[in-house]
Amino acid sequence: MTVEEILELMDELLDKSSSVPFSQKKMIDVEQMREYIDSIRLNLPGEIKRAKDMTRDKKNILTEANKEAEEIVKKAKDEAKKLVAQEEIIKQAADYAKQIAAEANKQAADIVEQAKAKDKAIREALSENLNKSLSEAAEVLTKSLKDVNTTRDAVSKIGAVEK
Repeated sequence: MTVEEILELMDELLDKSSSVPFSQKKMIDVEQMREYIDSIRLNLPGEIKRAKDMTRDKKNILTEANKEAEEIVKKAKDEAKKLVAQEEIIKQAADYAKQIAAEANKQAADIVEQAKAKDKAIREALSENLNKSLSEAAEVLTKSLKDVNTTRDAVSKIGAVEK
């Protein structure tokens, strides 16, 4: 029997006991009460030991739970640091990619600008050379035409002399 059950029996014994007239006292079976007290004495150390064991177990469980909670928090913090580090790496990679893209765009724009300038220079040189060649051709043609006209005049004079 547990101490609580024995105390319940003691309470019942008091309730069932005869009252002493003109007082608030009761007559109880002393032997029965001694048995209950002896049972309590025998059971109480076990109950106390069980209570101490339960208290110790509770402390151990709480200590273990706290350790596990601390480990979980530590792991969560470590994971958060990793995620922050990964996020930073991703941000740096994105920034680097933007920088490379900007440099590539600038180089492409420079190349296009150089190509346009080269194209313009080539066109100007071509136009200049073509104009020069056309001028030279015009001069040659003009001279040739002049020579033809001179030759025609000479031929006309020769023909007029023969008539």
